Amino acid sequence: MSMKNRLGVSLLSLGLVGSAVAADIRFDGFPDYDSQLNAILGGFSAHEVGMLMNEHGGHHDRLKTNLATGSGAGDVVLIDRGMVGSFIGEGGFVDLTDWYAPIADQYADYAVAQGQAADGRQYAVPVDLGPGVMYFRRDYMEDRGYDLDTVMDSWDSYLEYGRQLKEEGVLLIGDAAAVATAYWNFNVEPGNGLYFDAEGNSLVTGPRFKRAFELARQVRDEGMDANIGEWTEEWYAGFREGRFATQMSGAWLLGHLQNWMAPDTAGNWGVSHLPDNTYGTWGGSFLAIPKQSSNHEAAWGLIEYMISESIQLAGFANIAAFPAHTATYDNAMFEESIDFLRGQQARLLFAEIAENVHPVNPHRGDQIAESLIGTALEQVLNDGMDIDRALANAEQQIRRRVR
Repeated sequence: MSMKNRLGVSLLSLGLVGSAVAADIRFDGFPDYDSQLNAILGGFSAHEVGMLMNEHGGHHDRLKTNLATGSGAGDVVLIDRGMVGSFIGEGGFVDLTDWYAPIADQYADYAVAQGQAADGRQYAVPVDLGPGVMYFRRDYMEDRGYDLDTVMDSWDSYLEYGRQLKEEGVLLIGDAAAVATAYWNFNVEPGNGLYFDAEGNSLVTGPRFKRAFELARQVRDEGMDANIGEWTEEWYAGFREGRFATQMSGAWLLGHLQNWMAPDTAGNWGVSHLPDNTYGTWGGSFLAIPKQSSNHEAAWGLIEYMISESIQLAGFANIAAFPAHTATYDNAMFEESIDFLRGQQARLLFAEIAENVHPVNPHRGDQIAESLIGTALEQVLNDGMDIDRALANAEQQIRRRVR
């Protein structure tokens, strides 16, 4: 990367935009994509690129304001999978169909579909996927004589493992809410979205959400979780100190664990399917161009670079961002053993999951529904609210706010 690029990245990452930064286009996103861009921008010579990075929630809040006011957004923006439907529904992005359609078949079908509006036009393109997996502590699994296949056979066997671990002084998971999130994300009925059916009707009082809440409440009521909110300092410390035995997440958690969250725990971790051999996606990211950008073609050039096969592989190596480009899955990198995971060839598992995920239709109300369901789950886990009542309340609010 040139000195000019380094300067642009440094100042913009801190929000200190000044005359010294002469970037042609700006990328707005959240970590760990600053690490990825720092590593790859040296090979992108078409334009000078600046960065404006913010933490995950702050980035999306800022982007929402930018789109609503018609100013302030970067030329290329990064969007979390869980929010892409809501942002597309607001109509603030450039239609990328003509650029993307000729190459769309090179990317995971379900992710391509998630970047489309109801009319089938493409407004966001997948840059990484989040194959849903279970990270587990090997020193609390096979090193103690537990059989991984038996533990992950079903959700009930997973909870039984947690009960046995508790007797040994080890907690199953940091936050019981992750169990519910995994269940409702990975057991979506064909043709439905996460929270709405194909006609836009709310699904949150259905059996999928009730079962998800029941599993999480069992974990909490039986004292199998640490009751620690995710992405907090205490949660990070729990990983470093080995306070809990498992964590459900996307494949991308590997990058966080080995790069900054718990690097000293190398060799203690493994990764597996979720219980009941469930396939699904946990996270993943999309790229879009706000209409307010004055550099649409230059912005597409950066997107095209970031979703190219070689750069997708670089992102996999740099930050464990699982490629959306399916041609990468035959690369020798996938067969490499990963020292952090005690030599496991985990990328083969990630690829298998990614190739078996079914499309989940996005809806413009997803972000609102996700927030309301999260609140309902907190009421059940922390305040003892009846599950049926909490879900009914959430559905009532969803119907009122999503029309």
